[in-house]
Amino acid sequence: MLADTTPLAKSGRWAEALRDAGLAALVMLGLLVLIVGVQTVDGEGGLTANFRFDWVLIFCGAVFAGRLAAKLGAGDAIGRALAKPVGGAVGAFSAYSKQIVWLGLGFAAAMPFMPFADRYVVDVATAMLIYVMLGWGLNIVVGLAGLLDLGYVAFYAVGAYSYAMFAKAFGLSFWECLPLAGAMAATFGVLLGFPVLRLRGDYLAIVTLGFGEIIRIVLINWYTVTGGPNGISGIPRPTLFGMPFTASPPEGTTSVHEFFGIDFDPNHRIIYLYFVILALALVVNFFTNRARRLPLGRAWEALREDEIACRALGINPTNTKLSAFAVGAMFGGFAGAFFSTRQGFISPESFTFFESAVVLAIVVLGGMGSQIGVVIAAFVLIVVPELFREFADYRMLAFGLGMVLIMIWRPRGLIAHREPTIRLHPPQGNGR
Repeated sequence: MLADTTPLAKSGRWAEALRDAGLAALVMLGLLVLIVGVQTVDGEGGLTANFRFDWVLIFCGAVFAGRLAAKLGAGDAIGRALAKPVGGAVGAFSAYSKQIVWLGLGFAAAMPFMPFADRYVVDVATAMLIYVMLGWGLNIVVGLAGLLDLGYVAFYAVGAYSYAMFAKAFGLSFWECLPLAGAMAATFGVLLGFPVLRLRGDYLAIVTLGFGEIIRIVLINWYTVTGGPNGISGIPRPTLFGMPFTASPPEGTTSVHEFFGIDFDPNHRIIYLYFVILALALVVNFFTNRARRLPLGRAWEALREDEIACRALGINPTNTKLSAFAVGAMFGGFAGAFFSTRQGFISPESFTFFESAVVLAIVVLGGMGSQIGVVIAAFVLIVVPELFREFADYRMLAFGLGMVLIMIWRPRGLIAHREPTIRLHPPQGNGR
């Protein structure tokens, strides 16, 4: 049937669209007038109110415009218009991926010494690299092996507490505790893998979610070992070949600034921590890229595509799943050990389900199986919110809105395209 394009029909369509958009804006006004429009602030005379009705009007106007566009059928046109530049950017990135990666590495190495890189900037970059490392670890489980894990924060917590307890009880250094923390996390990964060998999809997600909560509850209640809700404090900081980054080192030791003959600066430790996590993240990335080209990595991808076909090819799904859980958990343990030594204090509050959700969102947003996509998604979800700290209370609202928009316009993630690990028909042109 042909659409009615008479002026009367058009005016009726506009009237209906305006009424629907106005109703949506009115509902949004009722929701935001107290949540966003009024902010309580501690002042000298007590609690005062700070009014932000301009932001309420901006949000309501955006809702009105979006709803009006959707009712008039302009949403698809807008989506196609936005998808073209995004797709072009992704295509250009794919064409010059190696050059962009090397430029990114150069920028990452030089960033702490740039004029704008104060302590706050380096701290934010360090936090982003922690989530990049966690994202690459979970990418093995979810992106490569296709096993939905909602309790990844458990391995993060195991690595952090393992480092804290080994360092405080036995006086081991960071580099001695790091492999131990990774081994402990990998062990817990195998322990999680055995009960879920026959589970798939939603059932697997529920069990892994429960595993993460079990670890958090154990950390809270096992007071004699983990410190309970009070956590563990006084965790040793990392050193440079045994030399601490302190103004007054212990007797018999030499600090870093004394060894190099420079003035003491507390920022030296911050920059050192940044380069430590950068090196760990690059090692994880190198290992993952190499593993994907080995039979183990190809078995992960085969398991993700079709477990039945995987069995038919003679691949052992049990060993494949356990290896994916163990390797992914080990990388989470490394990140947890670094988090523990960076903070100097850990508690169960740092390892809630929200952390698992953020890491999983980074993997999904970046593109399943994409290493570079994880970096871009970590920047979007960790660094960008720092620009809007005034609205930190509404982070989850913006987080959900952003994920919905990405799922509409880039359902396979920001970097959905990635090179296959093996080609059945290699491109011809080299005379071979």
